[in-house]
Amino acid sequence: MLDRALSGGAPSPELRPVRVASAVDEVCDRLLTAIAVGDFLPGERLPVERELTGLLGVSRPTVREAVGRLQAMGVIEIRRGRNGGAFVRESWSESTADAVRRTLLPRWEEFEQLFDLRGLVEGMVAATAARRRRPEDLSPMREALDAYLAATSPREEQFADSAFHRSICRTTHNPHITMLSRDLLTRTSLGFPAEPWGKGERSHFHRASEDHKALYEAIVAGEPERAERIARDHFTISADMFRDVLARVRGTEPSS
Repeated sequence: MLDRALSGGAPSPELRPVRVASAVDEVCDRLLTAIAVGDFLPGERLPVERELTGLLGVSRPTVREAVGRLQAMGVIEIRRGRNGGAFVRESWSESTADAVRRTLLPRWEEFEQLFDLRGLVEGMVAATAARRRRPEDLSPMREALDAYLAATSPREEQFADSAFHRSICRTTHNPHITMLSRDLLTRTSLGFPAEPWGKGERSHFHRASEDHKALYEAIVAGEPERAERIARDHFTISADMFRDVLARVRGTEPSS
C-alpha cells in the first residue's frame, strides 16, 4: 500500500527485495548499516536465518554467506546451542563506513521523505490514541514508560521504548493503524522492524525520556493536538541518528 502511494506503483528502493546479482554484498551492507545506526546493539542477537530471509527477500544460502562474512570481519560471533545464534560484537568495523555510504547515500532523499512521513503518521497515531484512550489502555502504557525510565542498558531502553510505542498504537483500537506504524518503522530502518538506538548517546535517552513522559500525560489527559505535536517532534530522534551516522561516514570519505 505505502509502496504504491509513495512511488506511483513501483516498490520503494530501500525496501525492495535485495537484487540477486549482488545479494550477499547487499545483505552484508544492510546488516552493517543496521548495526551502525543501532537497529541491533552489541550483545544483541540478529534475527534468525528464516526471519532474515523473509525481511530481506533473499535465500537462506545468501543470508548464511552474508552472516559468515560478518563473522569473519569480527562484527558478530556465532554461539551454538538452544540460545545460540549470531550476536553483535562491534557496532563499527573498517568496512562499516563504505557499507553505510553504499546503503544510505544513493537513497538519502527518499529516506528524508520517509522520515517526514513517519513524523506525520506517528503524530496522527498519538492524536488518535488521545481521543480514544480507555481506562484499561493506560496501565500497559504506564508500565512501559516506567520500564523505560528504569532501564540500565541501551538494550533495555530499546525494548521498553518499543513496548511504549506499541501500547500507544493499541490505544487507537485500529489494527490497521498499528500495521501502518510498523511498516513505516521497517521502511525507515533498512527493512528491520527495530528502532535505531545510536551508539548509546545518553542525550538521546534523556530527550526521549522527557518526550515519553509528556506524550503519556497528553494521552491520559485526552489532548490530541498536544499529543500529535509531541510525537511528531519525538520521532525526529530516529532520523537524527541516521543523519549522525551519515555525517560520520562522510567525514571519513576518502579524498579523490
